[in-house]
This record gives sequence, C-alpha cells and structure tokens, in this order.
Amino acid sequence: MKEFEYTITDPIGIHARPAGLLVKLLAAIKSDVKVAKGEKIVNAKSILGLMGLQAKQGEAIKFIIEGADEEEAIKKVEDFLKENL
Repeated sequence: MKEFEYTITDPIGIHARPAGLLVKLLAAIKSDVKVAKGEKIVNAKSILGLMGLQAKQGEAIKFIIEGADEEEAIKKVEDFLKENL
C-alpha cells in the first residue's frame, strides 16, 4: 500500500473537468485507489465520490493506492495532479 498527500492548487478546487479526467486515467489502473479528505474516504474511480469531497484550493487530500500496479499508479496520479489540480 502506498499513500501520498497533495494540496489542491487549482483556484476552483476539484471540479467536473479534472475529476472526469482523473477517473478516466484511473480506469486503466488495476490497483484500488481511494482519496481521503479529513474523515471522508471515497473511491477515486468515482466522479461523484471525487466531487463529493468538495476539496478547495489550499486543502490537502490523501491518495491511498493498493494493488499490483501501485508504483506505476502513484507516478501517474502525482503527474496528473501537478498538471491539473
């Protein structure tokens, strides 16, 4: 299991466009990917789950990745976040 935190830099926070792109990226990943904000933990492969976090600029979210391709998944997710959120 791998975990990392990311602080949202997008002025709008997590919104539909980047959430949809992230879900599309994660569809090709075999590992289980969850996102936590505070006490709330959601499936990162669910656009409704991501939007439900209501993560805003300056807030930290934690990714929890577990599975066969977790190393590759972490790299892809970190790169995506840096470019889009």
